[in-house]
Amino acid sequence: MRSQHTAIDRQSLVRRHNVHQQSLDPRSPVSVGNGEFCFTLDLTGMQSMPGRYPVGARSELPPGTLLGTQSQWGWHAVPADGEYSLAGSTVTYDSPRGPVPYVDMVGDIVDGRETDTSRAETWLRANPHRLDLGRIGFSLPDRDNPDIQAADIVDPRQILDLWTGTATSTFALSGHPAHVTTACHPEQDLLGFRIESAALDQGLAVTLAFPYGSEAWHNAADWDQPAAHSTRVAEAEPQRWVIQRDLDGSGYQVAITGTGLVVEQTGRHEVLIRAEPGQEVLDFAVHFVSAGQGDCLPRGTGGISGIGKPATPEPAAAPAAATAAEAGTAVIDASRQGWATFWKSGAAVDLSGTADPRALEVERRTVLSQYLTAINCSGSLPPQETGLVCNSWRGRFHLEMHWWHAAHFATWNRTALLLPALRWYATVMDSGRQTAKDQGFDGVRWPKQVGPDGRESPSPIGTFLIWQQPHPIHLAELAYRAEPSRELLAEFAEVVFATADFMASFAHPTARGFELGPPLVPAQESYESVRGTASNPTFELAYWQWALRLASAWRERLGLPPREDWEAVAAGMVPPKVMDGTYAAIDVEPFTIRTDHPSMLCALGVLPQTGLVDPAIMRATLREVLADWDWDSTWGWDYPVLAMTAARLDDPEAAVDALLLDAGKNLILPNGHNRQTDSLPLYLPGNGGLLAAVALMAAGWDDGPERSAPGFPADWDVAWEGLVRSP
Repeated sequence: MRSQHTAIDRQSLVRRHNVHQQSLDPRSPVSVGNGEFCFTLDLTGMQSMPGRYPVGARSELPPGTLLGTQSQWGWHAVPADGEYSLAGSTVTYDSPRGPVPYVDMVGDIVDGRETDTSRAETWLRANPHRLDLGRIGFSLPDRDNPDIQAADIVDPRQILDLWTGTATSTFALSGHPAHVTTACHPEQDLLGFRIESAALDQGLAVTLAFPYGSEAWHNAADWDQPAAHSTRVAEAEPQRWVIQRDLDGSGYQVAITGTGLVVEQTGRHEVLIRAEPGQEVLDFAVHFVSAGQGDCLPRGTGGISGIGKPATPEPAAAPAAATAAEAGTAVIDASRQGWATFWKSGAAVDLSGTADPRALEVERRTVLSQYLTAINCSGSLPPQETGLVCNSWRGRFHLEMHWWHAAHFATWNRTALLLPALRWYATVMDSGRQTAKDQGFDGVRWPKQVGPDGRESPSPIGTFLIWQQPHPIHLAELAYRAEPSRELLAEFAEVVFATADFMASFAHPTARGFELGPPLVPAQESYESVRGTASNPTFELAYWQWALRLASAWRERLGLPPREDWEAVAAGMVPPKVMDGTYAAIDVEPFTIRTDHPSMLCALGVLPQTGLVDPAIMRATLREVLADWDWDSTWGWDYPVLAMTAARLDDPEAAVDALLLDAGKNLILPNGHNRQTDSLPLYLPGNGGLLAAVALMAAGWDDGPERSAPGFPADWDVAWEGLVRSP
C-alpha cells in the first residue's frame, strides 16, 4: 500500500472522471457553478430542451425540470392572503417537564402528499421559496415553432471537464456544425457562453425567458402567471443590456454583455440575443445581480475558491472581465483558472493502483462528489437537498442535513467552503432563542425546514427532530481541527455555547440519568406517529454526550471556566436500549422499525467511540442491519453511515461493500447525481456523506489503527494527501 505522502497527479485523477455524453439522458444533465450560483444545461450547452429533463410529479403536482438557474440569494414569496403565523399550527404536547408547545401541522403528510392542510399551513411551508432566475436556451425564431426539439440536434457530444469547470457541447443543427462552451465565473453569478456555428447567420438565436415563482414542492418556475411579474430592458448601451426583473417586491437584474450582439425584448418575459448579420461566433456573458430587496437576498460569502464575496448587493454594472470584446471567453478563462486552483488545493484520494474493480467506481464517485458539493453546497446558506440544480421542499433547506452536505469540506482540507454557511446560524439565533424560551428551554433551538429567514415550517416531523441541534458544534469542531485558531474559536463560540445551553436544558433528569424526550422524532423518521411518546434514540443519546463534551472543550480552549451543568448532563446520559444483543432505535415501543435510516449506527460511525456505546453490541447491530433492512426505504446518506460504522469496527471489506451496495437509493448516475426517486433526481447528502466516509477510511480517526488507510482493505493501494483525520 502506498504512503499517504505519495504525490498524486491531480489533473489526471480528476480528468479521468470527466462526464462524457453522446445521447440525451434525462436523468443526468450537467451543471456549472460556484457554490453561490448554478446553471444546469442540456446537450446544447444551454437550456434549450427543458421538457426533456423533467422532475417527476410528487403528490400529483405538475412536473418541474432539472434545468434550473438558481442562486443563494434568489428567493420569492407569493403575497399572503392574510396574516399567517405558526400559532395556528401550534399544539401542546405532554413532556416530563409539563406541557410544551410545538409547531405541528393540522393537516398531514401521507406518502409525500400534503393532505387537509389549510391555506395558512401551505403558505408557511411554501414561502419563501427558491426562485428559478431564468432560462437560457437556443431558439429558431424564424420558424413556426421556435423551440428546439431533440430531433433538431444531430450527433451530439458533450464533455464536462471537471478540471476547468467548463462544458463543451458539439452537435449539428439545421445542417450546420455547432460548438458551444459554457462556464460559470468562480466568484460571480456570471455565465459565459461561446457559440461557434454558421447557423448563427441562418437564424439561430438565444432566448432568455423569465418565470414567476412557484409554491410547488419541486418546481421553481411558474410559467402560467405572466401578469404577476415584470420584465423590461431597463438600460441599453454599447456592448451591455440590463434587464430589470420585479416579482412581488423582490427584484434582480440580468446584464448581457458582448460585442456583435443584437438584443431585443420579444415578449412579455422574453429577450432574444442574435448575432449581427454575417457573424458565426456569439461570445457573450450573462450576469445575474441581486437587487438586495424583498425576498431576493443580498449575496453572502462563498464560492469555490473560498474567497469572500461582498455582503452587500453588487452593482448592476457588468464586471470588468465581461466588458471585453469576448465576454464569454473571459468567463471561461476565469473558470479554468478557478477550478484548477480548487483541485490543486485541499485533499485528493487516488485509487488507480488498486486491482479491485470496486476501486475505480469509488474513485469516480469521490471525484464527482467533490465537484457537485463545491458548486451546490459551499455557499452562504445551508443547501437544499437538491442544491442549486432544482427545487425540493420548495428550495427550503433542512438543517439536519447540513452535516451531510458540508462536514467533508473540513476533512478534505477545504474549510473555507464550510465556513460561509456555518456563519448563517448566527443570523437566526434570535428566532431560535425565542423558540427555546417559548418551550421552557435555555439557549437556542435550531429549526428544521427553513428559508434564509430561519422561520420554521409547519410539520408533523420536522419540528420534533433533535439531531440537528448538535450539528453546529460538530461542524465548528471539524473546522477548528482543520485550521485551529483562536479567531475561529471566538467567532463560533456564541453559536456553540448557545447550542450546548439548549441541549443541556432539553435533557431531563430521572432516577436513571439524563434522558431525551418525549416528544421527539429521531433521525429515523419512521416514528412520526409515536412522536408524543418516543424517547432516548440511540444516536441522539451518544450525540448529546459527545457534543456537550466538545462544547466544554471549547470553553477550556478559550480559557473560560467549565460549565458544570453541561458536564453533568454529558456524564449522566442514560445508555441506549439494548434488545437481543443489538441497539434499538428508541427505548419505548415499537423499539426498532426496519425502515428509513438505520440511524442507531451513527452512534459509532458518524461519531467516534463514546462512553455510551459498546463496540461489540454495535458490531452485532451492523450485522443485523445488513442482513435485514428495507433498503427501498433508505436514503443516499445511509450507505456512507454503514461504511463509517464498518470502518470504525475494523471491517474495511464491509465498509467498501457498503459504499457500493446495490440498492436503488445508492445509485450514482454518470453525472455524479445520487438519484433517489423521480421527485428527487439528485440528493447531495449522499455525495457529501460519501466524501466524509472516504476521508475517514483513508486518513483514519482519533485513537484508530495507525496503519495507512485503515478503513480500506489491506490489499488496496490507497494514495492520499491533504486529508484531515476524523474525530
